[in-house]
Amino acid sequence: MGREKIRPIEIMDTTLRDGEQTSGVSFMPHEKLVIARALLQDLNVDRIEVASARVSDGEKDAVRNICRWARRAGMLDRVEVLGFVDGHMSVDWIYETGCRHLNLLCKGSKRHCEEQLHKTLDEHVSDILEVVGYARQKGVGVNVYLEDWSNGMRFSKNYVFDLVDKLKDSGIERFMLPDTLGVLNPLDLISYIRLMRKRYPDLHFDFHAHNDYDLAISNVLAAVLAGCWGIHTSVNGLGERAGNAPLASVQAILKDQFHAVTNINEGRLNEVSRLVESYSGIAIPPNQPITGNHVFTQVAGVHADGDNKAGLYQNDLIPERFGRKREYAMGKNSGKANILQNLKELGLELTPEQTRRVTERIIELGDKKELVTQEDLPYIVSDVLKHATIDERVKLDSYMVSTSYGLRPVASVRLNVNGTVYEETATGDGQYDAFVRCIRHIYRDKLSRQFPWLSNYSVSIPPGGRTDALVQTIIEWNFEGKTYRTHALDADQTEAAIKATIKLLNIIEDNYK
Repeated sequence: MGREKIRPIEIMDTTLRDGEQTSGVSFMPHEKLVIARALLQDLNVDRIEVASARVSDGEKDAVRNICRWARRAGMLDRVEVLGFVDGHMSVDWIYETGCRHLNLLCKGSKRHCEEQLHKTLDEHVSDILEVVGYARQKGVGVNVYLEDWSNGMRFSKNYVFDLVDKLKDSGIERFMLPDTLGVLNPLDLISYIRLMRKRYPDLHFDFHAHNDYDLAISNVLAAVLAGCWGIHTSVNGLGERAGNAPLASVQAILKDQFHAVTNINEGRLNEVSRLVESYSGIAIPPNQPITGNHVFTQVAGVHADGDNKAGLYQNDLIPERFGRKREYAMGKNSGKANILQNLKELGLELTPEQTRRVTERIIELGDKKELVTQEDLPYIVSDVLKHATIDERVKLDSYMVSTSYGLRPVASVRLNVNGTVYEETATGDGQYDAFVRCIRHIYRDKLSRQFPWLSNYSVSIPPGGRTDALVQTIIEWNFEGKTYRTHALDADQTEAAIKATIKLLNIIEDNYK
């Protein structure tokens, strides 16, 4: 007797529709296209919801661009748009964009039907069936959202059942069950989904969570456990109010805790999360599971020691699964094991006494709240062991940056690389941008070298700092497939960024020996 084939859980990502309802988030049409391609091609999400119908001409252009690309890529059937019970208007709008799937927003609770629409159930069903019939005539597939379904099941189950009874034979492909106000808990949700599955065993149900009580992830798992075939997510948990279920967390938990099968390519999750972070302007919290900057960083020395001996402080969330790597933080909580792990990665070997002294210095810096990165370690080692400085083969002999009202900032740089001096002048969108353009021109035009790609830039002032406080600039770079982070402190933000840049140039100089 053969094994029963496991049915994959279908993931529908709504970053470009519900995610854009995050306060302050508005994607440009070209940004929507880039994100859509990343979701479908890189992550292999099953379906994406990219917009709401009739919002604006710009939104229409964005959907048209996505559908044009998706048609060429053979993925048009995976693109969906939210539409409304408005006669022919939403269907026509969607059809004109080239999209062929409508997610129809219907009323899933008696209260919403009667108090918002001021209609009876039969009147609402009649309106829905008119839209569904017209869409099918146009060759547009239809899924339906039962808006406020969660409260419908809590206070008007018979309304929900009567609604689905009247719609189930109309050719609707999926019935999507939203917890519109984020009010459900997992126990209630399991009960409600099981009632739906028992009454309608052949219908395809999706669940759409909201995170108002911080239960979106738990409710997603409950929905899968109770028999939902589809789950809605958004990248980084973007969405109305407290947001939706984060795609990265949903994928990891479904796979590791439930052994569920999805089609998601885990190795691109972090990359796509950073892309959406950049376009949305909503920063990923550093402790966000899977994608946060700190979640694969061990701080306590005992953890590094256990990992070094037998991987004792590791679980199934191996960072390499998600295109990341484990790091060992250096600060006041660091032990010798943390330092040894970082020294090992850099290929530096110290005596036990030297390691002790370096550890003491890092702890001292940590007490001052300074961030110590792996790239700083050679400098610290050099300082502690009384070397004058690390071998600086790239030196900034002099520079000048200026800014004037109505004129672009200008920078002039004299850079010494292995004893040869190069000079360059450039303009930029800011003082630091002008400086980087000078360096890039020197590396590209005079040294015939690739210049690193700046991927992230952050500035911070210590808590309670004043305007004359030290500024800490942290810059993340990508160079030849590897990520580097350099930081520097200075009273001037531009000076701190320049120092961090020169640090990086010395680090990568080893590539040109």
